Amino acid sequence: MVKEGVPAPDFTLRSDADEEVTLSSLRGKPVVLYFYPKDDTPGCTAQACGIRDAYGEFERAGAVVLGVSPDSVGKHVKFRDKYDLPFTLLADPEHEVAERYGVWGEKKYMGRAYMGVSRTTFVIGADGTVAKVFENVKPATHADDVLAALAG
Repeated sequence: MVKEGVPAPDFTLRSDADEEVTLSSLRGKPVVLYFYPKDDTPGCTAQACGIRDAYGEFERAGAVVLGVSPDSVGKHVKFRDKYDLPFTLLADPEHEVAERYGVWGEKKYMGRAYMGVSRTTFVIGADGTVAKVFENVKPATHADDVLAALAG
């Protein structure tokens, strides 16, 4: 897993606006890069809506919010529209970026093992360095936890 204090690995992914987003092009602003397992599931919806509801505070902090999951651009569009999400969702269908950040791996649910994304958030400073890592994120408190790190 990418650690605090190191440069955030650069990447380019397709967004819910069907545009390419490159992390390094956002230098000069803090970036909240959050990895989540799947669009429109209970935990992921709670997490996304928590960010949506506090989005004005993220804007005041000058932060760019990027949500990343293995879902397709089309699924991201439906998720964004259904919940009126004001931030960018990025499609990582081959989980290349999730692997680069160390958040792709074996998970267990009801005794079944499978590969998937661990709910993890990276707060990246304006200089491109990882300032804070949140592992095993709790969807209900995620937005407040991240805002506290941005204010920190």
